[in-house]
Amino acid sequence: MERIDLGAAAERVARLAEGIADERLGDPTPCPEYTVGTLLAHVAGLSVAFRDAARKHFGPTTDTPPGSSLPVLADDWRTALPKAVDELAAAWREPDAWEGDTRAGGIDLPAAVMGCIALDELLIHGWDLARSTGQAYEVSEEELRVSEALLTPTDDASGEGFFGPIVPVPADAPLLDHVIGLSGRHPDWRPV
Repeated sequence: MERIDLGAAAERVARLAEGIADERLGDPTPCPEYTVGTLLAHVAGLSVAFRDAARKHFGPTTDTPPGSSLPVLADDWRTALPKAVDELAAAWREPDAWEGDTRAGGIDLPAAVMGCIALDELLIHGWDLARSTGQAYEVSEEELRVSEALLTPTDDASGEGFFGPIVPVPADAPLLDHVIGLSGRHPDWRPV
């Protein structure tokens, strides 16, 4: 897998977070177990974990599985989250971040795969945040192709994707809808 800059995805998430009013923090998201607030906390935590994975700094941030507990949004999230996603993108700009093996979520993988997973996490959860809060969301085709390659199962017959059952979308749907479907989400999801 080739290296990709995570900067645009990180900036997009920071911009989305900036547009979220405090009264929206309890709103639902496409992730049934997460509100907007817990999803923001999850993104902040995964940003630190993937930053440390890029730096090969192993410890609690890289060893803890993401589902081990429901994340809690820090009081300073409006400054901490943009800083975390910016540091994540900067860490993956270092050439050695993409070499060898690394760890995040308690899983060891080739660093090149982990960098793509970091991008995918920002891309998919960015969509979750945009959809949950009614904000516009545009992603480059290059980013979408990286996520599509990562999320497409090697065994097409299983119907199981990286994050659970794949949601089928029409063949002529936009690439973003296909990627969202591969992530197990319904591209037409709206908050109720």
